[in-house]
Amino acid sequence: MLYEALKPWLFSLDAERVHEEVSGLMSLAAVIPGADKVLSILTGVDGKNLEKTVFGVKFSNPVGLAAGFDKDGKLISILPGLGFGFLEIGSVTLEPQPGNPKPRLFRLPNEGAVINRLGFNSEGARAVALRLSMSPPPSVPLGINLGLNKGTPANLAPARYTQTFKLLAKHGDYFVINVSSPNTPGLRDLQTATNLADILSTLQDANAGRKPVLVKLSPDLAGDDLTACVDIAGRLAQGLVVSNTTISREDVPEPFKSEPGGLSGRPLKARATELVRKVRSMTTLPIIGVGGIETPEDAKERLGAGADLIQLYTGLIYGGPTAVKKITRGLS
Repeated sequence: MLYEALKPWLFSLDAERVHEEVSGLMSLAAVIPGADKVLSILTGVDGKNLEKTVFGVKFSNPVGLAAGFDKDGKLISILPGLGFGFLEIGSVTLEPQPGNPKPRLFRLPNEGAVINRLGFNSEGARAVALRLSMSPPPSVPLGINLGLNKGTPANLAPARYTQTFKLLAKHGDYFVINVSSPNTPGLRDLQTATNLADILSTLQDANAGRKPVLVKLSPDLAGDDLTACVDIAGRLAQGLVVSNTTISREDVPEPFKSEPGGLSGRPLKARATELVRKVRSMTTLPIIGVGGIETPEDAKERLGAGADLIQLYTGLIYGGPTAVKKITRGLS
């Protein structure tokens, strides 16, 4: 009720500023012992009997936080209090970078959507690794999403992804290779068969701990390109994240129709669900379904389409701090 009362005021402010302010308050609370338990009490009752093991990792429930909300791993001790069964931080790049110029994050309240062109703003892998080494591990599995610094030549991508992975390897329960963000020039070109195979094979050679490695696919990928990526992942990865933000602007009005960036949220729902269904028909690899999930019904539909786990981010922005537990209770 408090969040719904505050939402009109929060939505009147710049979207990135609100995210920074809320994240800052959560990071201050995160250092207080038991803060996650207090948050859990305030946000209601969790769903029950939802445990499952996927790619060798045990999850208390299948609802996770998508990458992008906690880019630098500052909130991993408190976010489980919202009811998440797992967290994914990042995208983390090898070197620090500021991302694209502001403004770069936009809400579309009538459409239940967000457009972002953040551009992998990251403190860098060394800073994130240091923070994680000084923090207790989260109470739920932790995924780490790996990005690529802007301007990295394609021939250096395998080495750069691998360097980033090696710095963070001991801190993550699984890792995601992000080659699908539309906000880093040339990144989606790495979804071609040769480039993706080079990245995965180089990284797996350094994966002494055999951590699960997943590939994040774009919802705009189709045809032979999609088939090739799924085939390569089947040989060199342990799972897929389906899908990322879209550059499509179907059902999006002006002025946002021409706003550059990746679109997430409700307009992506049907496309993301169909892509999960299609990818499931092509592979037995575990799938994390993401894109437009807001309600228990959305979650059930995505799991029914073939996802093993699901994630949300935009649904958390619009649904507020009780959104996750409403979904897990619905799944129970």
